[in-house]
Order: sequence, then C-alpha cells, then structure tokens
Amino acid sequence: MRSSVAPGIWLLRTFSRDSWYRGFVLLLTFLIYTCFHMSRKPISVVKSRLHENCSEIIQPPNATHDPNNTTWCSWSPFDQNNYKELLGAVDNAFLVAYAIGMFISGIFGERLPLRYYLTAGMLLSGLFTSLLGLAYFWNIHKLWYFVLIQICNGLVQTTGWPSVVTCVGNWFGKGKRGFIMGIWNSHTSVGNILGTLIAGVWVSGPWGLSFVVPGIIIATMGVFTFLFLIEYPEDVDCAPPQHHVSGGPEENQNNPEDPGSNPYSHQDHSLEAAAGSSKELSAQPAAISFWGALRIPGVIEFSLCLLFAKLVSYTFLYWLPLYIFNVGGILAGLISDYTNGRATTCCVMLILAAPLLFLYNHFGQSGIATSIVMLIICGALVNGPYSLITTAVSADLGTHKSLKGNAKALSTVTAIIDGTGSIGAALGPLLAGLISPTGWNNVFYMLISADVLACLLLCRLVYKEILAWKSALNTDTGSCLALSPTR
Repeated sequence: MRSSVAPGIWLLRTFSRDSWYRGFVLLLTFLIYTCFHMSRKPISVVKSRLHENCSEIIQPPNATHDPNNTTWCSWSPFDQNNYKELLGAVDNAFLVAYAIGMFISGIFGERLPLRYYLTAGMLLSGLFTSLLGLAYFWNIHKLWYFVLIQICNGLVQTTGWPSVVTCVGNWFGKGKRGFIMGIWNSHTSVGNILGTLIAGVWVSGPWGLSFVVPGIIIATMGVFTFLFLIEYPEDVDCAPPQHHVSGGPEENQNNPEDPGSNPYSHQDHSLEAAAGSSKELSAQPAAISFWGALRIPGVIEFSLCLLFAKLVSYTFLYWLPLYIFNVGGILAGLISDYTNGRATTCCVMLILAAPLLFLYNHFGQSGIATSIVMLIICGALVNGPYSLITTAVSADLGTHKSLKGNAKALSTVTAIIDGTGSIGAALGPLLAGLISPTGWNNVFYMLISADVLACLLLCRLVYKEILAWKSALNTDTGSCLALSPTR
C-alpha cells in the first residue's frame, strides 16, 4: 500500500518553476546587498577605539606617555583634539565619493553584464574594507590613507544598488512590486545589524579584524554571485514579468501589472528616440543615455524629492536605528500597490510627517515612552517615501512604457535617483551639526522645511495620478450604466 505524497513534497509542488527561480533571485539579491551594508558598518563601530578616553586604562610599565594624557591609547592621528573633524573627513570621503560615483555607476551597469559588474564591485569592496583593517596590522597612522581608502570604497560600493534593483526589476512586474520590494529592502537593516555585531566582536582587541572579516565575507559573496546570479528570466527559460499591457481602460484597470492608469505612462517622443525604435525580441536593446533617463517623466521630481526625504531620514538615524523605520517602507509599498499611486503615497506620508516633526520637537522630551512612540511614527513616515522611491519607483521608471519594452534604463534611473538622494544623506547630518549650536529648534525647522520641499516636488505627479483615478472611476461608472437594464 502506497502512502500519499509527503507534505514537504506537496508544498514544493505548489510553487511553479518560475516561482522558485524568482524566489531564489530575490533571496540572492537580498543577501548581496546585506553584505554591502554589513561592510559599511564597521567604521562607525571602530570609531570608539580610534579615539577613546584612556584615563581609566592602566598604562604599561614601560610607557613613555605623559601621565596626564587621556588619549595615549587612541590611534594616531585621531588622538588629537580635532579628532571629530578628522573622523568627519573619513565619513564624508565615503559619502561624497558614493554620491558622485552613483551617477557614473548606473551608466556602466547598463552596458556591462550585471553578474560580472556586481561580482567585481563586491570583490573590490571586500578589498578596500579589508585595507581599512590592515591599517591596524601595518601600523598606519596617516590620515590620507584612511581618506583614500574610503573614497575608493565609496566608488566601488556604488556598483551594488543599481545592479540589485535592476535584477529584481527584471524578474518582478509592477503589480506587487511595491510590497515585495518593501520587504526586500529590509536588507539594509539586516546588514547594519550584522555589521555592528561582527565588528563588535573585535573592537576591544585587534580592531583591524572588524574590517577584515566583513571584507572577506562580501568578497566570498561576490564569488557566489558570479556562480549563481541570474540576470534575466529568459536566461533560464522563465516567463518575463509583464510590465505593461496594451488595451482599453477596462483591461488596464483590471490587470494589476499594467500601469495604463499611471500618470507616467504617456508617450514621450524624445525618450523613444533615446531608447530606440521598436525592435524584434531577439535584438539586444541599446542602453539609454544619462540625459535620456533624465527625460523619463517623473525621474527628476522623484530624485529631488528623495534628496530632501533622505536628508531628513539620515539625520533621524542619529536617534533611532534604521530597522525601526523599515515598517514605513513596507507600508508605503503595500498602499502604493493597492492604489497604483506611488507619488500620492509618498506625498501623503510626507504631509503627515511635517506636523509630527513639529510636535516631537515640543512634546518628545515629556517622557521616554512618548519620545520612542513619536520617533517610530516620524521615522516610518519619513522612511516610507525614501524606501518606496529607491526601490519600486526606480524599477517602475526604469521600465517606463515610453521605453517601449527596453529595460536598459533600470540601472541608470536607479543610479540617478539614489545618487541624488545620497547628496541629501551627506547634507543632512552636516547641516544638523552646523545648525545645532544655534538651538535644536532650528534643526527641527530645517527638517520640516526639507520635508515640505520633498512634498512640493511631487505635486505635479500627484495631480496626474488624481486625474488618472478620476478617469478610471468615470470609465467604471459608464460601464455600469451601460450594463444596467433600461426601465
């Protein structure tokens, strides 16, 4: 007598071959960018060792230091009174290089095989991350060394984000992209947590290992990426996602994958020229130019909106860890999928964030519980648009209908949007540091102003989405009246 199919096998058979491949690519890209964030985190952990208070540490018997010197155990050149400026220079070297490199990275990402490009970026990231740690073992005390390595690391780290977003965009259509990428975007939080834990193991001892070990991990993941990353569904005979569906209004509305009611779906003839005329499926589409990507409707608005949203978000990171904020990204993705209104979702969350920032400034110090609750809500409302724009919106615009099926804009569009946002990430903490001596009220006024500017930049796109919803509603009403029996 035969038994029934084992429950585990039954579960495996419920998913199609395409679903297994999509799940594998989603998991692999999640791990890839987790490693990128993990390799960035050690510097913030090791700072406490580069400059520390040595007054409570017993000096060795043969020490030649001044007994009154409280920084004798710090790492030169960060043992001086200007250590904050020096550590700030190391941080800003990475941020500026990352922001500038991001605009260039997307162009290369469109023209090179993603698997090779991403593998090279991860191997080089592992190298430069390890070189920071080797300063401990090689006894390097030159500021230029740390700044130079951070610049190089910032440049090669730009290979990560455009590549993984492009890969996910190649595999997943528009229908559930917001929700899926909202959850997937938690790799930033996971990477930050892992980076902190790994670096923390050696920070009190040979702190060089706090960099070397994450460097080895991301380099190993780079080799794994070379062996297993699948760029396109067609490479393994899977069905490509449906980004756009031609048809009437009824068909467009009933199909969740179709952006027909999307305000960014109108034709742009200059874009079509940049993307090239319609080609046969067997032909390899030409990569879009940087200026061609800028002409995609919505790219400039969302890029500038992200600049101000990321400015607020990265300033907030000084008070609350990023993993708390990720709830906002998932919520924004879910709402925008349901409403098919990316810009409106971002705008509403930014509108709600502005008064909450004002209230937190006045009432956030009334108690620890009140402060935590308001920080979580403010963080979710600010990070929601940030997460949505860098993931689902970038993928939507990179597969814009006016490109006529040419997906060779995904990497460039993602790089433009995230590169512009990275400028805000660098400016936010810098402005907060400059303004804080005048009073923390002024810092919050700066954050509120940035939030309002981010909201205003989306007004045109929100207006178009409202018109699209109104048109779809009128179409539905007309269809119902036509089907109703006459009396």
